[in-house]
Amino acid sequence: MAMRIDFHTHIYPRDLPNFASKYDNDKWPVLEQKCSCGADIMVSGEVFREVTNQVWDTKKRIEDMDHEGVDMQVISPVPVTFSYWAPIEQAVELAQFQNNFIADVVKAHPDRFIGLGTVPLQDAKAAVVELKRCKEIGLAGIEIGTNINGENLDSEYLLPFFEAAEQYEMPLFIHPWETLAQERTPRHNFLYTIGMPSETALAAASLVWSGVMEKCPNLKVCFAHGGGSFPYILPRLDQGWDVWPSLRRTKYPPSHYTKNFYFDSLVYESQNLHYLIERFGHEKIMMGSDYPFLLREINPGKIIDETLDLSEEVRKAILGENAMSFLNVERSRVLNGKSSENA
Repeated sequence: MAMRIDFHTHIYPRDLPNFASKYDNDKWPVLEQKCSCGADIMVSGEVFREVTNQVWDTKKRIEDMDHEGVDMQVISPVPVTFSYWAPIEQAVELAQFQNNFIADVVKAHPDRFIGLGTVPLQDAKAAVVELKRCKEIGLAGIEIGTNINGENLDSEYLLPFFEAAEQYEMPLFIHPWETLAQERTPRHNFLYTIGMPSETALAAASLVWSGVMEKCPNLKVCFAHGGGSFPYILPRLDQGWDVWPSLRRTKYPPSHYTKNFYFDSLVYESQNLHYLIERFGHEKIMMGSDYPFLLREINPGKIIDETLDLSEEVRKAILGENAMSFLNVERSRVLNGKSSENA
């Protein structure tokens, strides 16, 4: 049976300090628990997101994983906690708390969880320092947002961070946040269904057009939600590169630089999964559900299971093997965990 690694899941420390009170600024996210099984994440005095205990309760997580057939979760911070707007000393404090928490969860359950950290990208030097520390405490990669206070990922000041991620073999998981056109997307929750995919496309396009991926050819990057709209506009980007030679920053067109782009499988329909496989190769797709939020896939890997024409080799790769390769995780770690549970 194929092992199942859910690459895209989020976790929030139940005891995250109240930075809003500590630093007298209500822009900080605060978890206000309503009952033992639910809470509100508050930002600027308003409910940012209602969450269940799945977001902080490791025991509940493992119960869900067992019920839904997931062997391991890759856990990463909830994007609202990136807090790139904050003073750097405070942002470092928050990042370190979360990274220590995630590392502790992984250490307590090494056969069930793999951890991704967060870094304060408003300061590239501080981000590099925390990236190195994340590797030292056993985290397998870094989750970052799609922009830094309105600066796209091709901003020159970020290049040392990408170079460090490449050097220290810390793959990046890029997740949308602070999406574009926020003033036009509050109704109908378009922020989540349209804003986020568009924001992700802008982030991916920035990396391939600007030369970041050309300068960092061994940097591995995964984009949330199947890459948003990026896979479908990539030919248009190539056309733009072709007809506007004065705007070129790379030797080859944008599609040339996607060889180290990976995508989670959260695309909801088999035809979309087929498109990702055909364009980028099945080796670049990783099962991801967005656990524990409302738009998640239940059960994780549902679309992969329902895409009946996939070979067993391709199915195994997408369900788990690609995630291990992307995160440089030893296969024995996962197999040992499965063996101990079956004993």
